[in-house]
Amino acid sequence: MELPARLLLLADSRLPAGGHAHSGGLEPAVTAGEVRDVAGLADFLRGRLATAGLVSAALAAAACAHARASGWAWERLDAEADARTPSPAQRKASRAQGRSLLRVARRTWPHPALDALADACREPPHQPLVQGAATAAAGGTPAQAAAISAYGAVTGAASAGVRLLGLDPLAVHGVLADLAPSIDAVAGRASRRPDDWAGLPALSAPALDRYAELHLGADLRLFES
Repeated sequence: MELPARLLLLADSRLPAGGHAHSGGLEPAVTAGEVRDVAGLADFLRGRLATAGLVSAALAAAACAHARASGWAWERLDAEADARTPSPAQRKASRAQGRSLLRVARRTWPHPALDALADACREPPHQPLVQGAATAAAGGTPAQAAAISAYGAVTGAASAGVRLLGLDPLAVHGVLADLAPSIDAVAGRASRRPDDWAGLPALSAPALDRYAELHLGADLRLFES
């Protein structure tokens, strides 16, 4: 799938939206001894992509489609995101990243849909919603929003793996290259019916939820989540 340069900015880890401060649940998995090496990281990334990654990508696609329409009802879509994020710690992390990304997006791609999203929710909106709305503001499609989200679901945790475990960056990027077909497949599935909010994927990831809660109460931690 072709991504114009303006959309590549949304997939860039250097975007000043605070993504570098989140490990996607990897840090508590490392602390628990579940991820120790490149092979363990690969397994973690595959599981994250197939569960939380798919859900986030579908929400991003839905938000992109909604931002391109009229008569916005962001509070309803935000509630759908809340319902698909059962862990309070995960919800907190998603909203923290959403707040940071929304600030960047409104400055970089000014658009009425982003302003409406900022005003509609009592709390900062979930990160996938902002990602999807920002993709629309930058002229992207729901399929592209899903691709950006699915890609980010693994690259952030992969980068955290290098920092947490001192893994070989070349080996980690080899894992990401191997995951590319799966990322494309998840993005395709996530963007299949972006207007059917009730039918959006709602896959469970109990291990990630448990790790998120444990991490929130940890005394020492390198990442926010």
